[in-house]
Formats: sequence, structure tokens, C-alpha cells
Amino acid sequence: MSPTPSEAERLENLGVLRVRAENPGPLTMSGTNTWVFGRDPTWVVDPGPELSSHGRALDAAIIQRGGLGGIVLTHDHIDHCEGVQSLLKRFPAPLAAARGPADIALTDGARVGPFEAIHLPGHAPDHFAFIAGAICFVGDAVLGEGSVFIAPDPGALAGYLQALRRLRERELQLLCPGHGPPIWDPRERLEQYIEHRLERERRLVVALEEGRRSTEDLLDAAWGDVPGALRPVAAISLTAHLDKLGEEGRLPLPFAR
Repeated sequence: MSPTPSEAERLENLGVLRVRAENPGPLTMSGTNTWVFGRDPTWVVDPGPELSSHGRALDAAIIQRGGLGGIVLTHDHIDHCEGVQSLLKRFPAPLAAARGPADIALTDGARVGPFEAIHLPGHAPDHFAFIAGAICFVGDAVLGEGSVFIAPDPGALAGYLQALRRLRERELQLLCPGHGPPIWDPRERLEQYIEHRLERERRLVVALEEGRRSTEDLLDAAWGDVPGALRPVAAISLTAHLDKLGEEGRLPLPFAR
């Protein structure tokens, strides 16, 4: 019987390499993932933080895979983009991003190197995912473990759910998240993420109908399972949920925002 291939081997069979930064924390989990895709040349998704050990590992991967064809940035949070400029100094190549200095300004449906760019707001307004064949690099829109926070922004949560549904309809084999392990059951995970948000919304609506109004009371009702250390982050998502209900005319009156 042939041995079961390791996860690294499964990824390599699809042309994918994960280079994980040593920046673990409550929000970064085991560290930020930089994804390296393809060969001759290779493309980098999210160079990650400015850490010398991470830079060395990334340089070695780029050289081994035939040089750098370009960089695509899922979003400009510092743990994903801090290493961009130093990487470009070492390996000059085009940069594609939704905001900030970039050679290619991302738009929904744009083709960049081997990727199709998909606008995936919610975690950040400039957030994009990148599809190459049956592989989707999802940044912080979907994590390898747990859930993400949604930043309040006009239409953020509604746009996030719509984008997740778009991805669910694609024939995907693999999701490569910004944090945590690869996801080999894309449709199931996307369904879970959609249902997770809708369940939070249902709890929140019930709490509002009961007359709860304070942030703490609403968090207790709808985010009571969140560890205390992550409660301030949950409050950010709470605001995004309230914004969505307001946009849909579903906030009870009187309710001052």
C-alpha cells in the first residue's frame, strides 16, 4: 500500500507552497500564511510580515521555483503586506493590490497572472480572493480554523455573504487561507461560514426584539461563546451586523446608532 501523501505533497501536486510566518497571536493564529503558486515564474500571494526568517524562506522558495512573476495582495493589513516592498527590492516584479501603490489596481473579475481576482469585502473593504483553476486563495475571508471578524463599512457584511455564495458556486478543490491550515472541503467550509453569520444575525435579532440595546448585552446574547480576549474583536463584527440590519430596515425603533 502506498503511503498517504503529506499535506505539503498534496499542495505541491497542485503547484502550491505554504510559507508560514513566525508571528503567532490571537488574531494571526499559528502565523500568517504566504502562498507561493506555480513555477517558471512563481507568484506570491501576501508576502506577510517583515521578518528576516520569513523573508529568507520566501526567497529560497522563489529561487527554487524559477523566479518571481508577480505579487498579489488579498488586503493591506500589516501582517499580510508589510513585507511587500523589501520583497520587491530583492525580486522586482509587478504588484497587484486594491489600494495603495500598485502596478495593477485590482477590480472584480480582473485577470492577473494565473489568477482571477474576486472582490470579497467584509474583513476589509479592499479584500480580494484569487482563483487559479480549482484553487482559491482567500486571505482573511475564510480561515483554516475558527471565524473572521467583519469590519463595519457600508455594505460590508451583505457584500461578504454575497461573495461567499459566489465562491460556493465555483468548482473549487482547495481554499488557501491567510491563517491556519489549507481547507480541502471548500464547499462545506463556505456553507459553514455563511450559516455562521446567519446564525449570529438570528441571535442578534432575537436580542433586539427582547429590548437589549447595549453592546455588552448584545454580545452576551449573540457572541456569548467568544473567549474574553476576543470580545473586543467580536464587538467590531457586532457593529457590522447592526449596519446590515439598518441597511435592510430591520433595526427596531427606537434604536439610535
